[in-house]
Amino acid sequence: MKEIFSIFIVSMLPVSELRGAIPIGILIYKMPVWKVFLIAVIGNFLPVPFVLLFLKKLYELTKHLKIARKFFNFIFNHAHKRKKMVELYEELGLMLFVGIPLPVTGAWTAAVIATLLNLDFKKSLIFIFLGIIIAGIIVTFLVKLGLISAPAMKSFLTLRV
Repeated sequence: MKEIFSIFIVSMLPVSELRGAIPIGILIYKMPVWKVFLIAVIGNFLPVPFVLLFLKKLYELTKHLKIARKFFNFIFNHAHKRKKMVELYEELGLMLFVGIPLPVTGAWTAAVIATLLNLDFKKSLIFIFLGIIIAGIIVTFLVKLGLISAPAMKSFLTLRV
């Protein structure tokens, strides 16, 4: 049960998302691929509706606090630098942005970008979810091909999730 919880939490985190969770589940915990994939996809997607629905509201409620303003400025600036593909292709761009498993191209950043661009909520949910599926498939194949190693994942686990 600890392993399932770890995979779920790692996949929810904005830095690691399923790009970290899938290798950990397969290489470290030796869990079945289908189980790791399912847990990681669900965990990665879970925060997305909340980011899409509440990010702007939370910002409006807390922007008078200096620390909150700094935090949101960091998030918005980070997303702003990466929004070109999404601006060009809108929701399809969200899917491509999330589906290419590179650093800082995950579901969290896509949800922030969708919020900043005022994209349709339902379409954003669907296309971010599809991007998560694509990224999950790519990461799973990279792990199974041996292109992502267990030692790298062990060092990641020292963060004690």
